[in-house]
Amino acid sequence: MPNISNQMIEADIAVIGAGSGGLSVAAGAAQMGAKVVLIEKGKMGGDCLNYGCVPSKALIAAGHAAETVRRSGKFGVNGHEPAIDFAKVNAHVNDVIAGIAPHDSVERFEGLGVRVLQAAGRFVGRNEIEAGEYRVKARRFVIATGSSAFIPPIPGLEDVPYLTNETIFSLVERPEHLIIIGGGPIGVEMAQAHRRLGVKVTLIENDSIMGKDDPEAVDIVRRRLFQEGVVIRENARVESVIRHGNGISVLVHRDHKTTSVEGSHLLIAAGRSANVAGLGLENAGIQYAARGIPVDRRLRTSNKRVFAIGDVAGSYQFTHVAGYHAGIVIRNALFNLPAKVDDKAVPWVTYTDPELAHVGLSEAEAHRQDISVTVVKQDFDGVDRARAERASDGFIKAVLGRKGRILGATIVGKHAGELILPWVLAVQTGLKAADMASIIAPYPTRGEISKRAASAYFTPTLFSDRTKRVVGLMQHLP
Repeated sequence: MPNISNQMIEADIAVIGAGSGGLSVAAGAAQMGAKVVLIEKGKMGGDCLNYGCVPSKALIAAGHAAETVRRSGKFGVNGHEPAIDFAKVNAHVNDVIAGIAPHDSVERFEGLGVRVLQAAGRFVGRNEIEAGEYRVKARRFVIATGSSAFIPPIPGLEDVPYLTNETIFSLVERPEHLIIIGGGPIGVEMAQAHRRLGVKVTLIENDSIMGKDDPEAVDIVRRRLFQEGVVIRENARVESVIRHGNGISVLVHRDHKTTSVEGSHLLIAAGRSANVAGLGLENAGIQYAARGIPVDRRLRTSNKRVFAIGDVAGSYQFTHVAGYHAGIVIRNALFNLPAKVDDKAVPWVTYTDPELAHVGLSEAEAHRQDISVTVVKQDFDGVDRARAERASDGFIKAVLGRKGRILGATIVGKHAGELILPWVLAVQTGLKAADMASIIAPYPTRGEISKRAASAYFTPTLFSDRTKRVVGLMQHLP
């Protein structure tokens, strides 16, 4: 039951969760003149700033710096094993977070006119939330509570210390041997970053690593991980976890036998769970499940006054999707426009070296859906800039439909996350291979590969016998 002595606040929009999506809704709505209440029980900035995108990319950058020193000999520069101060690496990560934090702070949002309540929010009715000593009534609500690390039911796990994305970035001493359970994007990124910082790493995955991506592209990443010394055990089932001296022992079943992996630290990177517990959703008539809150294409829950966005909405778990959702909600909640989610051009990037980026339809998805497509591929070793940088591993693979319409693309290689953007635009707006092929690409850039891939679609026709006959006939004209 709600505490009737609580102070009442009335608002146009009440947002639960001050992560990327919630902050975007609150800032946008307040600057457009709406009365906004933002409720956050933890740190402002949510998972992305404090435990996810920002610290992970800062750690990856430190690993990249170390690897650059190791590999600089190929450029005629003195390459050597770098001395790594793990405490200073940790300080670098925290400094990056601190530099961004003011943008997400309580002070900034209060300056924008948002009422910030630093307490746990819980529905006590269809249009009412209780948060600390306050009760909030609003015309519209937005649930933006994100997700947390999924902890698998591994026997013995509850009896040993383990890390998640919320604690891995607090280490100030370098682990001797980090065991990672889970070979998705978080697992492989952390495996490579820590290995480059001098940590022995074993990565255990129940299936194949990076299972949602193009297998041929994943092979490029896997090969680099092997070369750098990451031990990868795929198709391996974790049977149990026990203490082993001052460390951890993980029993792994693979190839019809069980072996143990001993390490000093254990990281659980086995996926994410939507944060729905404790929100009192049933009090507001909001349907939900362990994987998240079902929403329609306007991001409305079963209670049409309440929207859910980002990870908690149970779809793509990316910060950029939460930001996209925020725009959809603002148009619906403030202007009553029937804006709907269109996820055909949602990109994702795994920030390994080389990076792996994807958008739209994959080759495998096209086959599963029985869609007739043409697949074109270009390798980076044919791009002069990649050769000059001695970073020519990887390729681009584009999936094209009728009349060359661009349906999807996968890029694996250096800066793939930057190079995917024109393909996102192409999928979103329905561009064709001819559009991409006709651009003038600056030379020498890695971006030339996009033009080359699109041009390859026309190669069979352009250099066919028929074309040669036409050219031959044309030469006889006066």
